[in-house]
Amino acid sequence: MEEKEILDIVDENGMPTGQTAERREAHEKGLLHRTAHVWLMRSRPEGVQILLQKRSRTKDSHPGCYDISSAGHIPAGADFIPSALRELKEELGIEAKPWQLQLRGQRRIHWSDTFYGRPFVDNQVSRVYCLWMDVEPEQLRLQASEVESVMWMNLEACKKAVRENAFLHCIVPEELEMLPAAAPLPQQPRPAE
Repeated sequence: MEEKEILDIVDENGMPTGQTAERREAHEKGLLHRTAHVWLMRSRPEGVQILLQKRSRTKDSHPGCYDISSAGHIPAGADFIPSALRELKEELGIEAKPWQLQLRGQRRIHWSDTFYGRPFVDNQVSRVYCLWMDVEPEQLRLQASEVESVMWMNLEACKKAVRENAFLHCIVPEELEMLPAAAPLPQQPRPAE
């Protein structure tokens, strides 16, 4: 039997209200909940690249579409960063540390559609992170139930392709604009005191 995913119902700022709901109920009724989005990024001579995941064809929303590198719902009682790290490990096999995640901002998302003949309402507060990591797709351990495949794409080319709907995706252009256009400068070692 499939374990039910219980989510905190939150206010407009993403703070739990003390109420919870099962994931399916949250999407049926459009209850406000939280998610964490992590974009894997790497720098190449031709520009910054982002890793796109192709969603499994069995997903309850946007099956077979290209999406954020790793994203997931925040279970009741959990917080953004631990959930982001858990999703990275589950979906891609990546073990990262909290300090490696760079917060790019918080987004309020609301949309509705129909999948498999059922209404699906996504009403969420999402924190968007980037993680600079140069890893090849064949080095990743993809969670087959969630991720069909992954590919690197130039950030600017992705922005253009998303605006023009040049490929099957569920990426929001505003979120791509939150990502840095250049890699951060290497940290200099601190002098001994």
